[in-house]
Amino acid sequence: MLEKKEHIYEKAVLVGLITQHQDEEKLAEYLDELEFLAYTAGATVEKRFTQKLSQPDSRTFVGSGKAEEIKNFVKENEIGTVIFDDELSPSQLKNLEREMEVKILDRTNLILDIFAQRAQTSYARTQVELAQYQYLLPRLTRMWTHLERQKGGIGMRGPGETEIETDRRIIRDRITLLKDKLKTIDKQMATQRNNRGKVVRVALVGYTNVGKSTLMNALSKSEVFAENKLFATLDTTVRKVVIGNLPFLLTDTVGFIRKLPTQLVESFKSTLDEVREADLLVHVVDISHESFEDHIDSVKQILQEIDAHQKPMVMIFNKIDAFAYEKKDEDDLTPSTKKNVSLDEWKKTWMAKSKFPTVFISALTKENFPEMKRLIYDEVHKIHISRFPYNDFLFEYYDDEE
Repeated sequence: MLEKKEHIYEKAVLVGLITQHQDEEKLAEYLDELEFLAYTAGATVEKRFTQKLSQPDSRTFVGSGKAEEIKNFVKENEIGTVIFDDELSPSQLKNLEREMEVKILDRTNLILDIFAQRAQTSYARTQVELAQYQYLLPRLTRMWTHLERQKGGIGMRGPGETEIETDRRIIRDRITLLKDKLKTIDKQMATQRNNRGKVVRVALVGYTNVGKSTLMNALSKSEVFAENKLFATLDTTVRKVVIGNLPFLLTDTVGFIRKLPTQLVESFKSTLDEVREADLLVHVVDISHESFEDHIDSVKQILQEIDAHQKPMVMIFNKIDAFAYEKKDEDDLTPSTKKNVSLDEWKKTWMAKSKFPTVFISALTKENFPEMKRLIYDEVHKIHISRFPYNDFLFEYYDDEE
């Protein structure tokens, strides 16, 4: 019997800064996320390096002493990749690669790499390719350092850096071509959206890896790819869903993330149009994640950026099956933290604070599904009768799982 070949992960280290805008606790949170991103991309993290600086060093992001420490660790432990939590400037990238002699990635580059791995359709691949070229263009010079040693060979004589300028022109032409291609596809997709008739459109939004695709599968009884990795879904999926006897269109969209590269927001314009043109947003939140409140803020910020923050919304707190908290002893007088808040306490807080209809569920075990379906039905029904007041009598709610 043949042994199953195991996936070989690249060895990597992470680097982040404690600054006036980012304390130690916040950095630890970001590095946890960066480690999950690295794992999703195919790397295993050997160590984390952190440094306290008022602002990033303009030359190597970290101070010279810390850069030397990272370089020595990388050399001694045969590490192939150093990943920085923030976007590096072209000169920082060039200096770091020259000094450490290994692959240097920043958060943006890592996210782009995951998107490139995950893109399935030609549309998603085109969006990712455009974002990659836009990221690459100002950083092109560092990729040509190996040619400096080859000057004088055939085709290498003549003015220096000609090959860089040629490549810049090729990339600019490619960016123009990809933008034109996306414009054409955007028009086709806009036509498709218009051709869906007057059926109410509902879009699932939320941070990456909160369970949107699992929820989509459960509601539409279809098989949308779902995995416990970041950005499992890149391509927009639209399914017809019927709750009671009221039909609507449900869209699963790309997950949001903190520090989302601007290139991706621009490239994924059409995917985000699905959110922008939806009648109702279903904001899915992973209640079991310790930073779920930050995730909510990140999603709200992106919704505001794409002018979709005023839409009707339903808040769904998912993964209650994975929720855990640390119960305090009655005689423990230390101040309570978020880790000590029970699910019932969170429910009271959120039910009181949120202006949107809210429900707590598990998409995996289907706990509280009837309550969630009733909630979505009520919101879709409101939109439906405002559009078709004459056929309201056709629709009444019943739970098809009862």
